[in-house]
Amino acid sequence: AFLDLSGPSEIKGVWKSSVTLPCAYVPVEDLVQQTLIWSVVHDQSSGTIFRRDGSGDHVLLSEYRDRVSVPKDAPGNVSLLILSLEVSDRGTYTCQVTWRASNNSMIAKEIMTKVEVIKVAATKPSIRAGPLGLRVPAGASTILTCEASGSPPISYRWFRSIPGGPAVLLGSGAELAWHSLQPSDSGTYFCEAANR
Repeated sequence: AFLDLSGPSEIKGVWKSSVTLPCAYVPVEDLVQQTLIWSVVHDQSSGTIFRRDGSGDHVLLSEYRDRVSVPKDAPGNVSLLILSLEVSDRGTYTCQVTWRASNNSMIAKEIMTKVEVIKVAATKPSIRAGPLGLRVPAGASTILTCEASGSPPISYRWFRSIPGGPAVLLGSGAELAWHSLQPSDSGTYFCEAANR
C-alpha cells in the first residue's frame, strides 16, 4: 500500500478572510488513520495547532481557538480551514498524518505549506442601488436587502426618512423585514453601509 499526502508548497491568504490549507491522501483499505497533527513555525514561535486522534479533535494553540477546523466526513481530506486570517498567522505549516497497518506497524507522512498573509487595498463600501419604488399589497410580507461591496467587515443600518423631520433608525443589519405591511408603512426607506 502506497500513501502520499498532497498539498501546495505555498499559499497566499487575504488578511481578515478565511483560507484553506489543502492536505489530502487517497485512503487505502488496510491502513487506518491514527493521528493528524497540524503544526506551525512562526518567526518567533512554533507549536501544534490541531490534533485529531482517537479521543477527538483538539485545538492546542489558544490564538487559533474557534478559528480552525478540519473536515470530519471526508475520508482522506485533512485540510485545515483558518478563519479571519491575521498577519501573525504567516509561517510554515506542517500537516502530519500517521496510519496503522494491519500488521500494527505505523506509517507517518508530512507535507509543509508556507503561508503568506496579504493585505488587500482597503475600499470604501459602495451600494448597488435597486429599482426605486415598490408597491406591495397591505397585509403582505416583504424584505428590503442592502448589498454593498468593499473591504470587510461591512455593517448596515436601515432608516426611514420622515418629510421635514430626522431620519428614524429602524435596524442594524443588511435586511429590513415586514411580516404584515400596513398602509402606515408607506414612505421612503434608505440603507447606510459602513466599514473601517
